[in-house]
Amino acid sequence: MNGFGISLYLSTGLDRNAAILKKAHRAHMQYAFTSLQISEENTENKMEEVNSLLKLCKASGISLIADVSPYTLKKMGCSSFQKLKKTAISYLRVDYGFSCEELVGLSKDFHLVFNASTLKDDEIAELQRLHADFTKFSACHNFYPEPLTGLSAERVKKTNERMHSLGMKTMAFVAGDSSLRGPLYQGLPTLEKQRNSHVLLNMLQLFQECDTDICLVGDIDVSDMAYRQIQELAEGYISLQAEIKPEYCFLTERLHHDRPDSSDYVIRSQESRKYVSEGRTFPAEPLCRPRKKGSIFVANADYLRYAGELQIARRDLPPEAKVNQVGTVNSACLPYLSYIRDGMGFQFVLPSSSKIS
Repeated sequence: MNGFGISLYLSTGLDRNAAILKKAHRAHMQYAFTSLQISEENTENKMEEVNSLLKLCKASGISLIADVSPYTLKKMGCSSFQKLKKTAISYLRVDYGFSCEELVGLSKDFHLVFNASTLKDDEIAELQRLHADFTKFSACHNFYPEPLTGLSAERVKKTNERMHSLGMKTMAFVAGDSSLRGPLYQGLPTLEKQRNSHVLLNMLQLFQECDTDICLVGDIDVSDMAYRQIQELAEGYISLQAEIKPEYCFLTERLHHDRPDSSDYVIRSQESRKYVSEGRTFPAEPLCRPRKKGSIFVANADYLRYAGELQIARRDLPPEAKVNQVGTVNSACLPYLSYIRDGMGFQFVLPSSSKIS
């Protein structure tokens, strides 16, 4: 099951972080990343602010992943990680400065999150020699503030496959679409191609193309629309804005799911064949023109026992006399069609609806 998270920065301020956590909780986001190593985060009373942030996360049911090193630990006034444990931090993102023996010891008290890009084969071999429990480890890719420095999808996928073979979960970042983090304000994605793309599309790509387990927003915040879309994705479906003929508006009244044996050509609603048993009829209205990508059509009476089945074209298709075209997915939502697979849910939203804007 995929996971979702946000990023919280001490410099954002406690009140705004509290508001972000409320939105994240409503969107079913389970994780929050914070860095205690970024220079801009060198605020006074850091340990006190971290504790306040932890209390907010705990109240929201969100696990805080803290990026630390032995140096930042001392800077925070902590004499040992045992003292840090008392703060209720359960996830530590560790990078440089720790020996393998120290990491194995820390894993008894914390879930450790490695830097996916810098974990080397010799370190893995040494952890294995020390009988490390890799189920207590995850691997998180960096985010990249500078344009043209992000990773490729192919590299992230390859790294994720390697981490999964060891038993670790994987994490990566997407850029925000609301409040971007300074000093560059160029987004904080893992994949370079996602620097200026949509939050939902970026998460779908990381989940399905890169085999990522947990997607975190790297920037300070996302738009209300993005929160709604993340909530829906966490609940297992995507909303598609569409133009639907008035006589077929009943198609918008329920959640549909693509068949688990997904077709490369069309999305097939598992629920739609029930329409005939509910008393609906589908007289033939032969479709004599090609079906464009995003066309929504229903099998008509000429399709016999398949009558009523709702489909969406994933790609341009030839004409078909046994289906009636009932609507069209709006162009902004066409990129999502290739990701609605293997039982994923979807619903149609009319343009007049405020559900998606």
